[in-house]
Amino acid sequence: MTLMAEPAAGRFGDFGGRYVPESLVPACAELAGAFREAWADKTFRDELDHLLAVYAGRPTPLTPALRLGGELGIDLWLKREDLAHTGSHKINNVLGQALLARRLGRTRLIAETGAGQHGVATATAAALLGLSATIFMGSRDIERQRLNVFRMEMLGATVVPVTSGSRTLKDATNEAMRAWVADVPHSHFLLGSVGGPHPYPWMVREFQRVIGTEARSQVPSVPDVVVACVGGGSNAAGTFAGFVDTTARLIGVEAAGGAAMTAGAPGVVHGSRSMVLQDAEGQIAEASSIAAGLDYPGIGPEHAHLGALGRAEYRTVTDAEVVAAIHRLARAEGIICALESAHAVAWVLRAAGSADLPAGSRVLLTLSGRGDKDMVTLSEGADK
Repeated sequence: MTLMAEPAAGRFGDFGGRYVPESLVPACAELAGAFREAWADKTFRDELDHLLAVYAGRPTPLTPALRLGGELGIDLWLKREDLAHTGSHKINNVLGQALLARRLGRTRLIAETGAGQHGVATATAAALLGLSATIFMGSRDIERQRLNVFRMEMLGATVVPVTSGSRTLKDATNEAMRAWVADVPHSHFLLGSVGGPHPYPWMVREFQRVIGTEARSQVPSVPDVVVACVGGGSNAAGTFAGFVDTTARLIGVEAAGGAAMTAGAPGVVHGSRSMVLQDAEGQIAEASSIAAGLDYPGIGPEHAHLGALGRAEYRTVTDAEVVAAIHRLARAEGIICALESAHAVAWVLRAAGSADLPAGSRVLLTLSGRGDKDMVTLSEGADK
């Protein structure tokens, strides 16, 4: 199968759409049209490709994990988004959206962030292009991602603590969308994942497609398995885009406490219909994860669609498995990945040698980010 260039009516099968206040419908429609035009404009694409190369550091390498792969009896390759500028895949989407905002004449970027990597990337792009940035972040995430908060502020962004609800990514997204509603003429809502109302799931996937395109050209042969962590799921969507038309199995790994695909039901969150964690009354339930970037009760609608089709499979791992995985990778390969990325590593560690991942399997794993930001969380856990 191939991924649609633009999903009809913004829908991926039964999922997607545009569930927003009437006041935002024109803004979403304008954004969809602007992205459609920009994506077909060679000048826009050339400028983005230039920035991705000389500023973001693309292409990121594909690293053979020889020691860990040998220990597990598999051929393991790591797509190193942790080596992109700002430390994660987020810069790919942010540079694209920031250029689009400038093209639309917007002067202010509004963003949500959980782990802080999207916030850092947004603040970075704003500084580069001379835009202002306001970044909403749950107060709980601010506590566990203090280094990234400092980085955002150093880059000139305003970080707004969100104290409502669970004080995490879901609530930060709520507040960012409210701020966008209040300032549509001057602001662009720079959503960090493949969720939200159309055109965001499609647009963010296209900006992140570079991950899968590069990896497809770098691997010696088509992998048996392609695996990535999933919260909203932008790094996985970008990776899967390069392999969805191959024989590779696509595995998305969620946090056990935020497993929208395996424990959720169809519902609407932040402007799109997808798989969502809900309580008995159908209200959005709280997610839980040691990784702030996966502490989210929904998943991108294209992931819900791929799961419904059976083209992608979704697994869960626990916080304890994630912590063990980050240490195992560090000691085997000298790479300290983000807690989010360690979810994918944890699944590989558990599955290797089983029927789910037989010995000798060729595995491509996207390391979506580096672990500097998580040292406080890990060190505090070690002290307990």
